[in-house]
Amino acid sequence: MPLNIWGQPVGDSLPDWQPRPTPQRRTLEGNWCRLIPLQQEQAPDLYHAFSQASDDSHWTWLPMEPPRDVDAFTRQLAQAAATDDPLHFTVMDNASQRPVGTLALMRIVPQHGVMEVGHVHFSALMQRSPLSTEAHWLLMQYAFNELGYRRYEWKCDSLNAPSRRAAQRLGFQYEGVFRQALVYKGRNRDTAWYSIIDSEWPHLNTAFQRWLSPANFDEQGGQRQTLEALRQRSPTGR
Repeated sequence: MPLNIWGQPVGDSLPDWQPRPTPQRRTLEGNWCRLIPLQQEQAPDLYHAFSQASDDSHWTWLPMEPPRDVDAFTRQLAQAAATDDPLHFTVMDNASQRPVGTLALMRIVPQHGVMEVGHVHFSALMQRSPLSTEAHWLLMQYAFNELGYRRYEWKCDSLNAPSRRAAQRLGFQYEGVFRQALVYKGRNRDTAWYSIIDSEWPHLNTAFQRWLSPANFDEQGGQRQTLEALRQRSPTGR
């Protein structure tokens, strides 16, 4: 551990560090899906995709309430599409060529190389499918490989068990709970924090690529190996 001139422990020196670029509205291409900038014109198709759920429980931990109709959803989407932080993306299913979900990069701090994935809203048309994993992987690739960020965060309501399981499955490290961090929808939120840092990314990236390979899926679309199992393999593949 480095010590300063007074013998106090300090963080590792980063003499070559430079602030990172700001994420841009652009398309990120994958095999199963692609991410495109969120646009108001996508509202009818996205409203249809979200309407495939049997109830509104998928809105519980989102900051907004379920829209009353497609017009209300269009207004909601137009506001989201106009912001740079959060920077929203639409998930396009490459098979159907239809939008099936959304997610965003947010709390973007270029000077520290930190950003968060949030506003994740995947419809029933993509949940528990390769699209869900690939959509997250595409944003991680953008953050670490293209933009050179050091830290990629995931935060959620500590009571949101599905989100917490998803973070752990994707390889995020649990960092703790910030108590009474937010008030939303008239209720308290204790926030669970997770992160991936750049030194962890190469091994995680290899596991993602192996999991997303078409060879990892049988003729019925079932996975041959889990993402967690692939992640437990050594970086050399043994």
